[in-house]
Amino acid sequence: MEQPAIPEERPDRESNAGDAFAALDRARGLGAERFRRLLAWQLTRTALRLAASGLMAWLFGLLIMGQAFAPWLLIAIAAAILGAALASLLADRAQALAETEVSIALRDSAIARLQTMPARLLHAHSAGGVTVGLQRHPEAVASLVIGHRVASLMMAVGPLMAATVLAIVSWQAALLVLILTPVMILFFVMVGQTIRSRADAQERAFSHLAGQFADRIRTLPTILANDALPVEEAKLAGRLDAYVGKTMGVLRVAFLNAGLIDFFASLSIAMLAVFLGLGHLRLATIPGFSNLELWQSLFILMIAPDYFAPFRRFSEQYHAKAEGLAAAAALDRLLDADHVPAPRLPAVERALAELVLPERGLVVISGPSGAGKSTLLRRLAGLEAGPTPAPSRMLPTCIWVATDSFVTDGSLAQAIAEDLESSAATPLHEAAARIGLLDDDLLPGGLSARIIDGGANLSGGQRLRIALARAQVSERPVIADEPTAKLDPATAKAVRGALLDMAKSRLVIVASHDPALIALANRGIALHAAPSLETAA
Repeated sequence: MEQPAIPEERPDRESNAGDAFAALDRARGLGAERFRRLLAWQLTRTALRLAASGLMAWLFGLLIMGQAFAPWLLIAIAAAILGAALASLLADRAQALAETEVSIALRDSAIARLQTMPARLLHAHSAGGVTVGLQRHPEAVASLVIGHRVASLMMAVGPLMAATVLAIVSWQAALLVLILTPVMILFFVMVGQTIRSRADAQERAFSHLAGQFADRIRTLPTILANDALPVEEAKLAGRLDAYVGKTMGVLRVAFLNAGLIDFFASLSIAMLAVFLGLGHLRLATIPGFSNLELWQSLFILMIAPDYFAPFRRFSEQYHAKAEGLAAAAALDRLLDADHVPAPRLPAVERALAELVLPERGLVVISGPSGAGKSTLLRRLAGLEAGPTPAPSRMLPTCIWVATDSFVTDGSLAQAIAEDLESSAATPLHEAAARIGLLDDDLLPGGLSARIIDGGANLSGGQRLRIALARAQVSERPVIADEPTAKLDPATAKAVRGALLDMAKSRLVIVASHDPALIALANRGIALHAAPSLETAA
């Protein structure tokens, strides 16, 4: 029998997921315009700072020597200082806005990527790891492509601007500070390798801690029910200690890097001061440092710190590079679909090729673990594409029942009735009571029981039963993955009864290892090496 064509967007989802996310390149593209604007403000600030330093050196030299100065000099100094302050304010504001916009846009892109990712790939990641990754990584990548990148360019341009200004008075002084620059760059390279490896270790430690914490919060009702809180507390404390140790390792190297920059800057300025002092005292004749006016010597000493300021700012941003690269790599691992190869399950393809679904009845998919039962359900529900089309009439309307079913925040009644038609097939109270939701001690309050955002206070079994109650209230087809697994005998019996009653008026497809549920099926699909389709009596 010819199968209906699969909707066009599903193959696109699979192919789009196979493209590289490239978080770093994507972030650079998102922040290109803001980056250019920030760079312009940084260059303006540097130029005004150099002008203010030079003019103040000229003024102080004239005052010390008792010489007269023109009033416009004071006006020019005030204008340069105010302009530098304003440019600094606007530069900081532009950097904050640019990093915020890039992180938001990158997070939106990541969320859109996750929404098009096949369910098979989503299940390869922990919910906690995905949540924390989307919260933390975009900010780190934005800091890298905006703040660190601007600091890198200013480290190249800023010192050259300062050296050019120094050369106006003494090219020998400019040459002296330039000679020490390669030594600082060498230390940057040496320290950079260390801080990058430590930042990678820090990122892994944080991901483990955050993922474990988020997963423990999500399963807190189960942990409390099994009196396992002290054990889980100890595990989280161990993860936290590991993260603190890795973070301190990164900070130690960052502080060492900043200390090296301050050492070389102080050494260079001290050498300039000594040479200038010897020249003024006539104790030595050093070309470029002797026979200078006092204002010229002050000019050199006041401009020299501006030569090293970009290096200092770069060292402050250096750890951002290591953290940003680690975050970009983590985002790519999370969002690149091709790192989890699609399983080759010919049994599923053959079952889909032979499958003809009835209008109503209970269809149970059975088979050993790993045979492809869940994959077949996801294909039928339209959550995952594949080479063999699935019956298209199931795709837009079915209700998914599993331990990972989404549950909205609000009351239990709101969670059950969410996004369903107003004409309920079964009253909410009856649907919830039938599968034990109203007798659950961890959901006090009956239909008014509070469910927090995303169902974080629910166990997997509670999520499944809420989805099953939603299915009872609806009249849509139902697809359920292991609906009786890990339930007590009484609740499992109630779930089997609810599935069987729904199957009287609509199609219910279930994947299960439960012999009692398999025996109730109107139609069975056994997935083995060679799938067979059997009709129950």
